[in-house]
Amino acid sequence: MKISKNMQKALNNQITLEASASNSYMAMASWCEVTGYEGGASFFYAQSDEERTHMLKFIHYLNNLGISAVIPATKSPASNFKSLESILKTALKNEQTVTTAIHKMVEISQKDKDHSTYAFLEWFVNEQVQEETKFETLIQKFELIGRDKIAINEIDKTLAATAAAPADATA
Repeated sequence: MKISKNMQKALNNQITLEASASNSYMAMASWCEVTGYEGGASFFYAQSDEERTHMLKFIHYLNNLGISAVIPATKSPASNFKSLESILKTALKNEQTVTTAIHKMVEISQKDKDHSTYAFLEWFVNEQVQEETKFETLIQKFELIGRDKIAINEIDKTLAATAAAPADATA
């Protein structure tokens, strides 16, 4: 099966986005671990693994089409953060960037009448709805229970529980 050069470029760009997201979440996890947010560390290490899995899905998709995936070098992610809340807000922005990129690829697949890539991307469209909702809900906890030390500890516990929850089998 052939896909357009434009779609190949978009899929390879997505590999870079997923690799960058994985590294960013790894840096967030490291900061949480050093700062004493064990739940946040577990949560972001799991997020990093999930993004790497997504990257591999794009790599395998291209490779299965006989197209060599471009394995990217990535920029070093930020490693100093202001607070647990600021990390979650940054993570939401990252997910929104990924959502925009996924939607652009869907548009390319529709324009190209590339039904196979469209079907492949459908899973990612649904995944991004879940990802954005997850981060929006976590950020909302700061408004609901506060920003004092006890509230932040409770939010860290929520992050630990989220990290420990069984992952979706298709992730």
